[in-house]
Amino acid sequence: MAELENPKVMTNLITFLSSLLQRVSESNDNNCQFQPQKISVFHGLTRPTISIQSYLERIFKYANCSPSCYIVAYVYLDRFAQSQPSLPINSLNVHRLLITSVMVAAKFMDDMYYNNAYYAKVGGISTTEMNFLEVDFLFGLGFQLNVTPTTFQTYCCYLQREMILMQPPLSNTTLDSSLSLGKSLKLHLCFNEEESKHQKQQLAV
Repeated sequence: MAELENPKVMTNLITFLSSLLQRVSESNDNNCQFQPQKISVFHGLTRPTISIQSYLERIFKYANCSPSCYIVAYVYLDRFAQSQPSLPINSLNVHRLLITSVMVAAKFMDDMYYNNAYYAKVGGISTTEMNFLEVDFLFGLGFQLNVTPTTFQTYCCYLQREMILMQPPLSNTTLDSSLSLGKSLKLHLCFNEEESKHQKQQLAV
């Protein structure tokens, strides 16, 4: 979308996505004692020292993928969380899920993209691990990588309206964009995509 080409909009988007993932991770960290959670290849032994925002800013700086990739990566993270209820996004897996989702989105969306070895360097992991993460992520998604224009717009709507609600000082240019509202997110990212029912998605808590 044209709005995503605006550097100010992208800066706000990166900041908001970081904040969203931070809240999701913290919420699931707090709930792990009440809900069983399995360990996966995405889990680290300890929390990374780099913050989610700094990590996403690093990806944004070096990946050079199209702006739409970050929306699509968000869609993928949502689908992954929805299809893997015993593997919620938390502080031990969020960084690896993030770098993997952006890489997969870039490969699917862009005509030109960097290889796994490059993304591994950006993400601070080995190429071998990046390869394993990609395979696990694709299987977790059931290889459902296509994002329809309606679905893309729906996620943009949610993100933009949440950005407006959380950051009132946004510029008029941002406020006037064609994006609209979704519900507040609580435990983890989850739109329930039912495109056969007039493409209405709801957040699963």
